[in-house]
Amino acid sequence: MADPTTISAKGLTKRYGDLTAVDHLDLEVQKGEVFGLLGPNGAGKTTTILMLLGLSEPTEGTIRVVGLDPAKKPLDVKRLVGYLPDSVGFYDALTGRQNLRYTARLNGLDKGESEKRIAVLLAEAGLGEAADVPAGTYSRGMLQRLGLADALVKDPQIMILDEPTMAIDPEGVNEILRLIRSLAEERGVTVLLSSHLLNQVQAVCDRVGIFVKGRLIAQGRPDQLVADDGPVTVELGAHGDFATLERVLREVPGVIGVERPNGRSSRLWHLTARPDSVPAIVQNATSSGVDIWHVRRLGTDLADVYHHYFEQESNYGNAR
Repeated sequence: MADPTTISAKGLTKRYGDLTAVDHLDLEVQKGEVFGLLGPNGAGKTTTILMLLGLSEPTEGTIRVVGLDPAKKPLDVKRLVGYLPDSVGFYDALTGRQNLRYTARLNGLDKGESEKRIAVLLAEAGLGEAADVPAGTYSRGMLQRLGLADALVKDPQIMILDEPTMAIDPEGVNEILRLIRSLAEERGVTVLLSSHLLNQVQAVCDRVGIFVKGRLIAQGRPDQLVADDGPVTVELGAHGDFATLERVLREVPGVIGVERPNGRSSRLWHLTARPDSVPAIVQNATSSGVDIWHVRRLGTDLADVYHHYFEQESNYGNAR
């Protein structure tokens, strides 16, 4: 059986003098998966990408991209990998179609086949009507979509995208995310997406790796990164008598603590409780005549998970 792993890194490390940009990274990305490298700017995401592409050699560790070592066979890797940097450039005087033709020629593709592929890619990228307009007139979002089409001209097995939605309007972002998702679902392309934008990563990725200070400190499906076996924090918004509500909430079985994090004038409450007690919290509050207008379990979206791990890693770094 063929190995489904298309990207593999073990102990991958990159140092620049005293600076460790990537610190013993272990990573596996499977065929047809959209994997998100999530972290702030400067976390080491781009450095990791450069090593995967064979554009920078690791200080330690091993990498395999479709079974190939990028440091030893960079040209072979580049034939199999499409890359979209955070800022893509094209020849302004050439049309979108002409720019893609130029890429096809550079990759030695058959002219007849490449023309068909280019037409399909431009249409899929939503650039059919702008295909024969100079690229210099394109918006940032159009250029990013052209960049995706350009990276797909050689029909790669893997796409590596570095902050693909930077400085794009919301409508353009939705188009980019739709295209990324379709790469995996319709073409079976493996996608490695680097981003610091939480909601976008959660919207499109099958799995996520949280990257902080050069270290991959957690990875898995977003729901797997949330601990379900311990107490949870429930945020509750309510109108009504504060004293009555506090008494009612404290009487709910499984509620460990009740507080108002923004002061006694706040209508938001934070409850520490067992996960199975959440329905009873709402039921008891409403039955006591309190008007509930907001209920949210904290820690169940990627933003909460990310900030939890980020704070944890920052404390670890300070302790060292």
